[in-house]
Amino acid sequence: MTELLQQVITQIEKLPLDQQDAIAAICMAELQDEQKWDTRFESTTDEQWDRMAEMVRQEISIGETVPLNTVFPS
Repeated sequence: MTELLQQVITQIEKLPLDQQDAIAAICMAELQDEQKWDTRFESTTDEQWDRMAEMVRQEISIGETVPLNTVFPS
């Protein structure tokens, strides 16, 4: 276990049980979501990645995209 994770657990242990359960539920949901994404990415074929890349290239070429700094300004 990492030092940071141990620090988090130590702090969580100080909370009331209902708050501990709430945090645990959030963490569990996040872990399950990450596992689903990992599975989806691992099962994506090279052909699928190529098709997605081509779709993005087409969107860029016809102006259907905006620069990221417009969406996420510094």
